[in-house]
Amino acid sequence: MDLVSATALAKRTDEQEREFNDLKAVVEKTERTADALAADKSAGDLESLAAANARLNFRKIHLQEALRIRESKSADAIYTTQKRLEALFHVAVVTVYPMIEEFVNIVNTCDPRHGDYQCNTAMQLCQWLKKQGKSEKAVDIAALLVAALPPNDLIESTKINPIGFVNVFLRNDYVTERLTTLLRKNVPPPTIPKKFKVIVDYSSPNIAKEMHVGHLRSTIIGDSIANLLEFVGHDVLRLSHIGDWGTQFGMLIAHLQDKFPNYLSVSPPIGDLQSFYREAKVRFDDPNEPEFKKRAYNCVVELQSRNPDSIKAWTMIVDVSDRENKQVYKRLKISDKLQNRGESFYDEMMKDVVKQLDEGGHLKLEDGRKLMFVPDCPIPMTVVKSDGGFTYDTSDMATIRHRLQVEKCDWNIYVIDSGQKGHIDMVIKAAEVVGWYDPSEQKNQFVGFGLVLGEDSKKFKTRSGTTIRLSELLDEGLTRSAAKLQEKNRDKDLSKEEFEAARDAVAYGCIKYADLSKNRISDYIFSFDKMLEDRGNTAVYLLYAYTRIRAITRNSGVSAESLQEYLQATPRLPLDHPKEFKLAKKLIQFHEVILSVLESLLMNGLCDYVYELSCVFTEFYDVCYCIEKDRKTGEIVRIHKHRLLLCEATSAVMDRCFKILGITPVSKM
Repeated sequence: MDLVSATALAKRTDEQEREFNDLKAVVEKTERTADALAADKSAGDLESLAAANARLNFRKIHLQEALRIRESKSADAIYTTQKRLEALFHVAVVTVYPMIEEFVNIVNTCDPRHGDYQCNTAMQLCQWLKKQGKSEKAVDIAALLVAALPPNDLIESTKINPIGFVNVFLRNDYVTERLTTLLRKNVPPPTIPKKFKVIVDYSSPNIAKEMHVGHLRSTIIGDSIANLLEFVGHDVLRLSHIGDWGTQFGMLIAHLQDKFPNYLSVSPPIGDLQSFYREAKVRFDDPNEPEFKKRAYNCVVELQSRNPDSIKAWTMIVDVSDRENKQVYKRLKISDKLQNRGESFYDEMMKDVVKQLDEGGHLKLEDGRKLMFVPDCPIPMTVVKSDGGFTYDTSDMATIRHRLQVEKCDWNIYVIDSGQKGHIDMVIKAAEVVGWYDPSEQKNQFVGFGLVLGEDSKKFKTRSGTTIRLSELLDEGLTRSAAKLQEKNRDKDLSKEEFEAARDAVAYGCIKYADLSKNRISDYIFSFDKMLEDRGNTAVYLLYAYTRIRAITRNSGVSAESLQEYLQATPRLPLDHPKEFKLAKKLIQFHEVILSVLESLLMNGLCDYVYELSCVFTEFYDVCYCIEKDRKTGEIVRIHKHRLLLCEATSAVMDRCFKILGITPVSKM
């Protein structure tokens, strides 16, 4: 280690030591105050003293946890910049106002002229004090908090605006070190406090019916959420709750027996399952074929009785439908970890669920039906129909019981359209009433989304008013994507294989990104024209940006090994240009964004970040040359390796974002 590196390391160690000692001093002060309050029985009524003592002990525990992290030297792995700033300002709040219960609020600033982060806590404290009959200006409170901040290696300076916000400017050395660490660790996921077993329920098409545009959002959003959870280290089980049981299968089996009477010995050539379903439905609804309807109902009884011939016919239909669905998943790059676990899986469990609910006194008999009245729900659940059959309510109760008690998941996520929220909320509440679900031990979460609309702002359908088949939508995407690339003469610049890879990446990427970049709770308008624009926040723009960034290092002639050697030999990258520093600050926000999206499960936050990152990179690249060439000869005269590393960091972060979003970048476009 050279003298400069050793000096820098010693300086940082001293700063961390001061920060640690300051935190320790505050903890000790809090402990003394808490102990004094506990011992003093004459200072006021015991109830007030007990409450004050509890608050101080809470503060003590919170600060001790911060100290534990510092002592284990894992603060950088656990705390993002935002979390570390919250911890510092929390110390300041406890120091100035030890009895106040307000939490620290740190946000990113919208305008870099106002700093990198902003602390709004002084405004909250001002309101709290006002309720206590004390009048202090927010700007004065902010000044007290800034003065009480412990010494640290994060903050270069602070600025208090007239309203009382504290604008925080980060130190160059801190940003540089964080970026260097990010690069050396190859952009790892943020550390989370605890890893859970998570079930993500998404896609869930009906068997024997082709996937249509209505399945698009659940499939795309659910897969992306599962990718995010896996990225941070959770144990994820992806489940598709397919509709593979019920009356319609009696109809299909009866039609199969008529159309392919030798189906038991010769596999029937069911090429178009959609047409096969329509044929069966026409016969089932035809008043001139009463015998067919009667046989269809008998087939349902035989299927539910597990008759071997009926089970074989059912399996054939399910397999054909599953193969078609998997083709759609393959095109959209949906994870092959997604497992079908439909209504048939829970069929035998439903009887036990009904028995348990009955014995627990949760069911009421009305008009031959067994109903469960769930508190605060406007309508009851129909658990058993008057004919003795089961319903979706029964199936969903069996499903949630299995996930919570057999799978023993910590977190159960339903990615279903918002119209189903009332039903899922009722199922979750019912599970809690019965005793299967304890919200303090496990978590059930409904993740809803809006409709896909056409450009007329009405529900997305064909011109004839029928539902759009998903395979047809993807085909149109390929056609439009190819035309877009041909407009730019990419078919002449790329090989056949490269062109097809770029076409597929743009077609499927634009469909997925258009969905994920919108707030999932809102409806969104499906427009290929807007999706395929190569400017603005679109997949096309980002894919072009990514391939351009990857090409910078490739065209420099500098090997990956050479860049790694430079990185390992450089304690901190020299970020002297303002645009270099701005890009570095955006890059180290990656973990904050991931944790924020993890909390909200709103994937548009990640889309916004990757778009902003690409824009900041463009600002950097426009003024900071990575490779300097002689204007006359064109020969390379200088290579800025630290800027090439900024390119590498940007492409690596974008790559992580693309993987989470389920978008496939290509090396050439």
